[in-house]
Amino acid sequence: AAVQGYGGRIVWAGSGPRDRERTLARVLAETGAVFVHPSNDFHVIAGQGTAALELLADAPGLDVVVAPVGGGGLLSGTALAVAARSPGTRVVGAEPEKVDDAARSFRDGRIHPPTGAFTVADGLRTFLGDRSFPIIRRHVDDIVTVTEQGIVDAMRLVWERAKVVIEASAAVPVAALFEHPE
Repeated sequence: AAVQGYGGRIVWAGSGPRDRERTLARVLAETGAVFVHPSNDFHVIAGQGTAALELLADAPGLDVVVAPVGGGGLLSGTALAVAARSPGTRVVGAEPEKVDDAARSFRDGRIHPPTGAFTVADGLRTFLGDRSFPIIRRHVDDIVTVTEQGIVDAMRLVWERAKVVIEASAAVPVAALFEHPE
């Protein structure tokens, strides 16, 4: 409703990544629009890395930075920024265990397709790309997975303690801190 209220056009595309790709191709053909990938684009990766630059400016000397991973744009941008500004800081990705293609890809050294499973952290139901993945492989120390209950508990904790409402995808790194304290 908010997008429509701002004048945006809503095109329903299904719930899976492949559904979205097919719908995108149709809309591009119909409209002549230009597609900017939300995670597998070097400009987007660089832009998302600025969040880590701000974090490092506000909190220098961190031991570890944990970022959620779906398509890899935020994680790869974070990893590049941390490598450049704080090379002694570890970077860890976190994703829901139901959609663990990034963790499996990281371990196996090749991109795995998405599982297609559902997760409360639906913003992470996407998959790594050929631009984000090599950056992640080079600059990320590990990718861990978290449970659905851990994600919900993390959302609740942030709301109760910090009085901040976050979406489930943003709660995944918080859940990782509790489920993987190491």
